[in-house]
Amino acid sequence: MRHLFIAFVFAQTLLAQNTDPFPKPPNVKGLQVQMVDDALKLGIHHAGININLTALYTAKSKPEQGDFVWNDSYLASLDRQIKPLSEKGILVYLIIIAYPSKNPAIDAITLHPGYRKDYQFTVAAPNTTNAFFPAVMNLIAERWSGAHPAHGRIWGWIVGNEVNSHWRWNNMGFAMIENAASEYERAVRLAHTAIRRHSQNARVYLSFDHHWSVRIHGISSQEAAPAREFIDSFARLARERGDFDWHIAWHPYPEDLGNPRAWADKNVTHADDTTKVTFKNLEVLAKHLERPELLFAGKTRRIILSEQGFQTLLKPDGEQLQAAAYAYAWEKITTLPMIDAFIYHRHVDHAHEGGLRLGLWRNAPHSVADPYSKKHLYNLFQKAGTPAWREAADKLLPVTGLKTWSQP
Repeated sequence: MRHLFIAFVFAQTLLAQNTDPFPKPPNVKGLQVQMVDDALKLGIHHAGININLTALYTAKSKPEQGDFVWNDSYLASLDRQIKPLSEKGILVYLIIIAYPSKNPAIDAITLHPGYRKDYQFTVAAPNTTNAFFPAVMNLIAERWSGAHPAHGRIWGWIVGNEVNSHWRWNNMGFAMIENAASEYERAVRLAHTAIRRHSQNARVYLSFDHHWSVRIHGISSQEAAPAREFIDSFARLARERGDFDWHIAWHPYPEDLGNPRAWADKNVTHADDTTKVTFKNLEVLAKHLERPELLFAGKTRRIILSEQGFQTLLKPDGEQLQAAAYAYAWEKITTLPMIDAFIYHRHVDHAHEGGLRLGLWRNAPHSVADPYSKKHLYNLFQKAGTPAWREAADKLLPVTGLKTWSQP
């Protein structure tokens, strides 16, 4: 355990920043990593790792004094995930999540004061009204800034998860879009400030699901918002408060998460008012970010695809369809140079993911996510970004019914 005083946090501005430039990997291949050794065999260049902020906080903290005692065993477990990847030159992106602990004393400090206390949601917004969030962001930004090679290196910092659908994924209670965007802008700005204290060129990302001009179906405007409107509101607020270099982490799942045929999405278009942005019309997001009011220092903000996967249907051609969807997605990304990473989700099928089987591996029978056997997608994924890709991908084109990968 260790203590971190808030006075010390802000004194960190006197420390030298790490000035290493943001890396330029050979390609976009990435994975939300479950098994580090296997991920290295797959030849990835990008990796997504979750961090649970509430798990870092301990009851020995004295938040009213700005004195925090952190969970060193959890920090060490994250080092063991991050270091083996970053020391191989893989860009690691940390997905910053505040899961409810269901301990009222901890949640009162770590979670947004407006969060619903019945726990009928997955992720809460972090508490930015006290010293916790600046302190914890300073802790992790300093630890994985590159100044401490023994801990590993983080280059991408994704604040929250699918925040436009905030009722489930960034819960702050009922909030209309203006308030939801404002609260999120505050959290992202605090994160950015902490990260810039220690790294000059690491990147901060906003996280969104695939809903573009509509909100998630079946809930109110106080529970979710269209991502397009959320991005525009966030950008305006950031400009008014002093703009900074934020970027986008998008989740372009097919319109139906249970159907891997991304090329066949029926209800999306290539217009800016399309309902969703999936792999089929991913250029809509890229084009929208070219608007003058969304630029930073005259440059377009960067995009990563930080969570998306394709269902394995329980039918004879199910694995071929999943692999064909990955090939289709990869080919689409090659036409969009502003996309820096394609981080696949999941490494292994997960039994508690609502019937979805998105993994490169099947999970073992009666397990949650223990690896059991490799799918067809595994071999294709391994070939992505290598000379063996072209032949392997093109064999799957007939599965899609398309004449070319670029067919609209």
